[in-house]
Amino acid sequence: MNARFRLAAATGLHRGDRAYQQDQVEILMHPRTTGCALAVLADGMGGKSGGRKAADQVLLTARQLFDSFIPGSDDPVVLLRRLVQEAHMMIKLTAITAEEEPHSTVAAFVLTPDLHCEAIHAGDSRVYHFRGAELVGRTTDHSYVQRLIDDGKLTDEQAAAHPQSNLLTGCLGTHADPPLSPWRVGTLQAGDSMLACSDGLWHYFTPKELGAIVAGLAPREASEMLVGKARQRARGGGDNLSLALLRIEPIG
Repeated sequence: MNARFRLAAATGLHRGDRAYQQDQVEILMHPRTTGCALAVLADGMGGKSGGRKAADQVLLTARQLFDSFIPGSDDPVVLLRRLVQEAHMMIKLTAITAEEEPHSTVAAFVLTPDLHCEAIHAGDSRVYHFRGAELVGRTTDHSYVQRLIDDGKLTDEQAAAHPQSNLLTGCLGTHADPPLSPWRVGTLQAGDSMLACSDGLWHYFTPKELGAIVAGLAPREASEMLVGKARQRARGGGDNLSLALLRIEPIG
């Protein structure tokens, strides 16, 4: 990584009002290359143990693939595609011996030492890119209400309150192949932030609110505020929620 910058990162995870935790999240630093990181988040579904097993498989797959990844030689897009495909297959194998039908979303991004960032997702867990407090872009959900938005039948505000807002059109572990939606974020700059989060978190914030918080606070404090405000706004009815936040900060 350029010596003028450093990574500042934090994760947040909360059970919400659920009896069990099905979200999993981690920011992995490359074991051999400074300044290379992989953030991965999984929102599991499928019963008490099924959803957790599915999310665990996503993180296990991510760790194994990232450990063998060679920055500067291997293509990060290939890494992310393999993460989606191999985690999908592992979850399906898990389902053979499970009573539940485990599924999971995934939202992941990889940062290389030259500050280049690539992202991927499946389901309704999202990746956001902020420059300061301004939203540069985000992933597009694989969900029923997103299709209605794309067709002009719903606004974003209407979609948030739609009774089928949690119906997914693509994720990991289903009979159908998972969607492969890599996002070439590009080269990050000082002050840029990358945020991966589950629907249990983004559901309670506008992009403007998210940008103000991630830009105005250190990553750890921003993560704590986002989790706290989501719980407050859920008023006791919140889903599992999780986030991974990474910011590029100048040195000196």
